[in-house]
Parts: sequence; C-alpha cells; structure tokens
Amino acid sequence: MRWGLIGASNIAATQMIDAIRSSGGEIASVLSGDSRRGQDFAAQHGIAASTTELDSLLDGVDAVYISTTNEKHFPQAMAAISAGKHVLCEKPLAMNVADAVTMVAAARQAGLVFGTNHHLRNAGSHLAIRDAIRAGRIGRVQSVRVFHAVQLPAHLQGWRIDNPAAGGGVIPDIVVHDADTVRFHLGENPAEVVAMTADAGLGAGVEDNVMSVWSMPSGAQVMAHESFTHGFAGTGIEIHGTEGSIFARNVMTGRPVGEVMLVTEAGAEAIPFEDHNLYHRSVRLFTGAAQGQGRPAADGEDGIRSLAVALAVAEAARTGRRTPVDYGGI
Repeated sequence: MRWGLIGASNIAATQMIDAIRSSGGEIASVLSGDSRRGQDFAAQHGIAASTTELDSLLDGVDAVYISTTNEKHFPQAMAAISAGKHVLCEKPLAMNVADAVTMVAAARQAGLVFGTNHHLRNAGSHLAIRDAIRAGRIGRVQSVRVFHAVQLPAHLQGWRIDNPAAGGGVIPDIVVHDADTVRFHLGENPAEVVAMTADAGLGAGVEDNVMSVWSMPSGAQVMAHESFTHGFAGTGIEIHGTEGSIFARNVMTGRPVGEVMLVTEAGAEAIPFEDHNLYHRSVRLFTGAAQGQGRPAADGEDGIRSLAVALAVAEAARTGRRTPVDYGGI
C-alpha cells in the first residue's frame, strides 16, 4: 500500500514511518507547509518526494496518515476522502464533534477505511487488562483511576502549550487518549463529567493541568488526572471491581513497558503481557482493514467518542457544571 504523510511531524518521524514500512507499506510523499522542512524530512527518512500541495500528495497514494495540528485534520481528511484515500488520523479527529462525525460518515459512504491512531489500546499491557476484565477476574467494575500527568518534553511543546486555535492544551492532547482507553476497557461510554483545570505556568492561553470525574452508564465512576507539568508522577491506570483490582503502572506510554498486577482475595499476581510495538500493531490492523480483512484497532467512531469526552471535560471545567457528553448522535 502506498502512503502519503500529511504532516512532517515528530510522531511520524519517531514511530509511524517505521510502522508503515514494517507493515509492507511504501511512503510515497510527505506534505509540509514549509517546503524546506518537507525536503529535509523526506531526505532524512528516505521518502522519495515532498510537497506543500495536498492535491499533489494525494495523487498516486492509497492511504494517508494525518498528523498535522488539530485544526487541520478535518479539511485534510475530507480532501483525502474525496480523492478516494483511506485515512488514518491522529487524535483528536477534529475541533468539534460535528466535523468528526462528518468526516467519518463521508469515509463510510465512500467505502473507505477510517482509523484513529489511538495507540494505547494496541499495547500488550492494555490488551491483557481488557482480557482480565472480560474474563471476570475483578467482578463488576466499580471505579477507575487514570493518572496521566507527565512533563511535556520541550521538543513537543510549541503549539500544544500556546495555541488554542490549533487545538493546544492538555485536554485535546491527553484526555482523548484516556477516554479511549477507559472505553476500551469498560466497553461503555462516559455519560456525564465534572472537571477543573489549572495553570501551572507552562501553558500560555491553554490549560496545562486538568482533573475530572466521569459517570458511566453502568454506575462506575472514573477519576482522571492529565498534566503537562508533572515530571515525577509516573503514569498508570487502576480498575477496581467487586472481586478484585488491577493496578497498572507506567502503561500510559507509546513504549511496550510497565507492569500489571491483579489483587484479589487470593493475593497479588503479575499479569503477563506481550511487548510488541504499539504502532506496528495499529498500522498492521489498519492495513488489513483497507485490504478487506478485519477492522482498525480504533475506527472513526472511536475517535468521535474520545473527542466528545474531551470536549465535555473542557466544557465542564469552563462552566463549573456537570456536563453530559454529546456524541453527535452516533
């Protein structure tokens, strides 16, 4: 499959180029708004062509991977879909739910595969956690605690900490991942949220810290903490049920690391998991779906739902009110 990269991004450079090639794909071209940056990116990564024109990139590829700033995702995805290309898009899919619904529906109507690059659900750790929950090892889930407070590296700051128009802030950057991960484990969608943001001094015009509580249709509660300013907190997820608890540490990451512990009346035991590359699995499943076999790890509807939760968290923090999650009718 021939791919076009829409965005000469860090995630494309560090993860997705290798993942695409590992799946047998060929990267035909890269798009950048800066011609020199695009040329340098192409030369550094062995890509035959670079362009500043989207139409040029779309000519002669089968699929695109979109990793530009958030406000560009919708028009770029719609252009790719109109040109008959499969789309794998970074999160969040768009700046609002209506646009996300439109792009996913357009791909479906065109018979194209649309995937959201939610990498965490591809981790061996999270697959093992989900399997343990489904097997009933902790009984009925009562609560979840997500801690995803990190120090945003300097090379990833830029628009993420000072450009609300581009979708900057910790909510669109990290809450969407946590929303997808909780949905993946619990098999249900948050119904209402309450939230508060904080400014620890890193963000300029956008939030750099947020805490929220989500209510689930089953009655379970979720407590989530996301941050750009916590250098030593570590990340993880805890899932507590009527018959046991799962404690997972250092698993909210793109690397296949961490540990997962199950605690029940019988005591504590480690849950083993595979240490495969998360992004390789994501692209492999997307490629298979594009070839008519299976589905992406996270499809367009998954992307819509994670975006909807993040937007509800932002609205709840802004208003100080309990806020229902609006999934746009899907």
